[in-house]
Amino acid sequence: MVGNPFPRFFSESHVLKAVKSQKDVLSAVSVFDSASRQDAHLTHTTPVFLLLLRKLAASKTSGSPNYLTAVASHLTRIIELIRSSRRKYPEDIALAAINAYSAVSMPQAAVSIFRDMDQVFRCNPGIRSYNALLNAFVEANRWDQVESFFAYFQTASVLPNLATYNVLIKGLVKRGQLEKARCLLDSVRARGIYPDNVSYSTILRGILRLGDLENALDLFEEMPQAGVEPDIVCYNVMIDGLFKRGDFEKAMYVWNNLLKGSYAYPNVVTYNVMLNGLCKLRKFDECVDIWHRMRKNEHVADSFTYSTIIHGLCEMGNVKGAAKLCYRMVENRCMPDVVICNALLNGFCKTGRLKEGLAWWGLMGKGGLCNLGSYNIVMKGLFEDGQVEDALKNWEGLLECGLCPDANTYGVLIHGLCESGFVTKALQMLKEAEDTNAELDVFAYTSMINGLCNDGRFDDALCIFYGMEHHGCIPNLQTYNSLINGFSQARKIAEAFQLFQKMVGNGCAPNIVTYNTLINGLLKVERFSEASGLVKDMLEKGWKPDSVTCSSLLDGLRRDKKIDGAIELWQHVTRTGIKPDVVMYNIAIHGLCSAGRVEEAWRLFLEMTSKNCTPSLVSYNTMMDGFYAKGDFEMGSKIWSQMKQNGLTPDIISYNIVLNGLCSFSKLTEAVKLLDDALSQSITPTAITWNILVRAILEQAPLTSSLKNDCETL
Repeated sequence: MVGNPFPRFFSESHVLKAVKSQKDVLSAVSVFDSASRQDAHLTHTTPVFLLLLRKLAASKTSGSPNYLTAVASHLTRIIELIRSSRRKYPEDIALAAINAYSAVSMPQAAVSIFRDMDQVFRCNPGIRSYNALLNAFVEANRWDQVESFFAYFQTASVLPNLATYNVLIKGLVKRGQLEKARCLLDSVRARGIYPDNVSYSTILRGILRLGDLENALDLFEEMPQAGVEPDIVCYNVMIDGLFKRGDFEKAMYVWNNLLKGSYAYPNVVTYNVMLNGLCKLRKFDECVDIWHRMRKNEHVADSFTYSTIIHGLCEMGNVKGAAKLCYRMVENRCMPDVVICNALLNGFCKTGRLKEGLAWWGLMGKGGLCNLGSYNIVMKGLFEDGQVEDALKNWEGLLECGLCPDANTYGVLIHGLCESGFVTKALQMLKEAEDTNAELDVFAYTSMINGLCNDGRFDDALCIFYGMEHHGCIPNLQTYNSLINGFSQARKIAEAFQLFQKMVGNGCAPNIVTYNTLINGLLKVERFSEASGLVKDMLEKGWKPDSVTCSSLLDGLRRDKKIDGAIELWQHVTRTGIKPDVVMYNIAIHGLCSAGRVEEAWRLFLEMTSKNCTPSLVSYNTMMDGFYAKGDFEMGSKIWSQMKQNGLTPDIISYNIVLNGLCSFSKLTEAVKLLDDALSQSITPTAITWNILVRAILEQAPLTSSLKNDCETL
């Protein structure tokens, strides 16, 4: 409640000033009532009533039911005060009352005000009051009353004006009748009334909401020809609508036209629309440019501006810049809210700067700026940093604060526990949530299923899967893919295909990941012909194989000793425009080397480097092994040197390949030196390393013994 803001003796000017200073409408009413209680003989003037009614009219219908009920109650009480004063009031007061009832979705009360204007306000309705009531019907979606009341205009000898037609246009747009709205625009012009920016911006919003970008741009560019220069509201509507539809190019086209023109200039709303749109399309560099332009032109950023740019900087990974901006915001007396604080907190956690994130989290707590979202962010960050115990303490702290976990909270908790290897604990949490009818979403269930599959607990995974729907959660594509992948990895192909059939039967369309998983599973158990059949099925369904599909098939053909088939597939893949990645190259190179076709493998290796696909350590190891096996010691050694020159660090496999090559050419001394080099690099020899060296020594022992005997004979 607001304290008494009045001195012992005060006038209506004091009341007007006090009511005006209140941002919240209920606080404004409280101040008004306080004045009435303090001076029972006080006569409230027209400016006070007008201000109070306009504040009530500004109430949002999106408020809570209790809030709107309170607003409606105060509104009715103030109207009665006006009625009981028996004074003559201007139409502005009646207009504000109609608008206020419209704001709280009480069109019938607005009708009563309109009908009783002469008794309540001692004035008669003019065109503005007619338009206000017409708008009340539109806002309440009372379409029959819209039409009948507009027809009543003629009976009452009231001539509709542009504002009337703009209300009708708004009604048609709300109903999705855009063609009728366009026709009304033309009809208005024929009556000698010229549409304005409000007329056009209303229709533009409707067209953009439907995603008809071409028609929106046509109408926007038609405006100057119709004698209406788009104002900044029209530009804002266009840019916002284009960004929401993901059309970066057209949004920037309209923005650049705005900058070139001389009729309208960007305002804070424009900059906010630009920043928000660019951030959502992940155009962070452009977003920063707009921010600098905004500051250069001395526009005062509001809370939404800061929230957007801080979020964008965090997404770019520039958390330091976001933090600086947060402090600058405070310097500019624009205090960060919980949304901004959470954006920065999330930025710290996502970029691995958990220590700074926890420090910021502490400051948020002191400032009373922590909500459920804050706890979710910190818990996720702790899990990702491997701090499972602290993440669970965070969970307990959340409950102790009286916060009610939502679906996102459970998703973070269950996913984090599963990824950290605490699958049984995650399952316990899921069961507790189900038992208390807590909110669980498909992400939580899918994480649990994935964790159980990775743990080899397929019966438990299926139990969770079949219980999902009972708890009001429908499995999605990711759920099915997790299960199919789990069974495929465990070589349970029959079960994987049963799930695939269930998935299709339930109307959940498989994607390329589903097909790749099944193909890989079939190839794992060497069911090559079935894998080939599934590829054909995939192609018939319109799916284009990707590099993962091709890599699996190449590997399958290689293991099936069908090298020519693999090469044919390789040629087909490159012809169809799929760009081979390093995995595909490695599989093809390995297949050719295994078949003794080392020269072809080498050509593929060279092609790989020429096509900006950097060879990996596996690529070099495979080529070295191929040349040494062929007996080409020079090329094997050349690749070893090239690999080191290109900055790759050899692993024990690399050393074993070269050791084997040296020993096969009886270069035992060089082999021992190479072993010393490996040990100096802290690379631990394996059983294979020792087998290579021991075998080489034993093979050379008879030769050494023979030479020794020859020397003794001499």
